[in-house]
Amino acid sequence: MIRVLLVDDHPIVRDGLRGAFAGEPDVHVVGEAASGTEALTLVARHHPDVVLMDLRMPELDGAGAIRRLALEHPSVRVVVLTTFDAATDVLPAIEAGALGYLLKDAPVPELLTAVRAAARGEPVLAPRAANHVLGRLRSPLSSRELAVLRLVAEGATNRAAASRLFVSEASVKTHLQHAYAKLGVNDRAAAVAEACRRGLL
Repeated sequence: MIRVLLVDDHPIVRDGLRGAFAGEPDVHVVGEAASGTEALTLVARHHPDVVLMDLRMPELDGAGAIRRLALEHPSVRVVVLTTFDAATDVLPAIEAGALGYLLKDAPVPELLTAVRAAARGEPVLAPRAANHVLGRLRSPLSSRELAVLRLVAEGATNRAAASRLFVSEASVKTHLQHAYAKLGVNDRAAAVAEACRRGLL
């Protein structure tokens, strides 16, 4: 029997998840928590095998709770279940210790498969989450992309960056677009923030 704890600050989401597991003979929901803090208390009380964890919650967010669980209850497998799929959400959760990362639009059979796989210690990643993880491993920024980002971080416009690097403004835009794709972001500010978070700047 796989013991599951549901962690989400929306009751209707928890109700839906409980319903999804209701007819499964090998899965038993042992409790529900509305925050990361409550999740830590219930994990200590119920000793679940798998925790389904939202990321954005009051008191203690998902990544913080996952980090604490990895330290205090290393045998518990955490699968993130969220609506957020940006690299800035996926990577911190995986780094904190999550074994899986699913999106809330996943069909029920996929969710059930993920919970069973996590209980066996097998990682499960939604395709978009996997792309971010693989991108981080195999697509480091080029030296020119880093140079452009450093100038952007200093407040330089595309024209100013082009002048400093002795390239065309179009080249700067191309380098930025490549950096956005590799970092999993959509704009300058997010690119700088993510590069800083990864220790690239």
